[in-house]
Amino acid sequence: MNKTVIEVQVRAVLPTSGGCAVFLGNNDKVFIIYVDQTVGSAITMFMREISKERPLTHDLIGHLMTALGAKVERVIINDLKNATYYARAIIRAENELQQKKIIELDARPSDCIAMATQQKAPIYVSQEVWDEVDDMKDVLRKMEEEGLKPDPETGLSEEEYLQRSEVRGQNSKFVIRSTVHDSTI
Repeated sequence: MNKTVIEVQVRAVLPTSGGCAVFLGNNDKVFIIYVDQTVGSAITMFMREISKERPLTHDLIGHLMTALGAKVERVIINDLKNATYYARAIIRAENELQQKKIIELDARPSDCIAMATQQKAPIYVSQEVWDEVDDMKDVLRKMEEEGLKPDPETGLSEEEYLQRSEVRGQNSKFVIRSTVHDSTI
């Protein structure tokens, strides 16, 4: 049975007091998935194509997949249960005999988003999840208007940007109220 999916992009990654808020969406709607700081940093580095001195976990996974002739074809955030998102990574593998195989893996949405961003693969959300999440497009727009998005022309260092953009409960102009979190395995 085929389910309807909506393509989304990572619109922003902002630090929070408990990790990072990943804003996903398109022109119609934006929603948030909260992830841990390390994965949020990895997503940001992949978005900005920042090279690292040593490979991090998602780099290692990407290198391993490449060595085995595999690539992330797409990821799908396919479910939302009890305030927890679930996702699937669709991997295309090809061996030395050019035999192709499609592998579908259950994975945390944060890892799926990081791997899709790294490998420039599309990110989809099931229609059911899309219909259930709150639209945070106005919150993101207001935050961007207030200068909470990095601007290469400002000359802010990564640390200064992270300090200015941190979303912290009552210390911030914008309080993101949501209890939906990334799934854990």
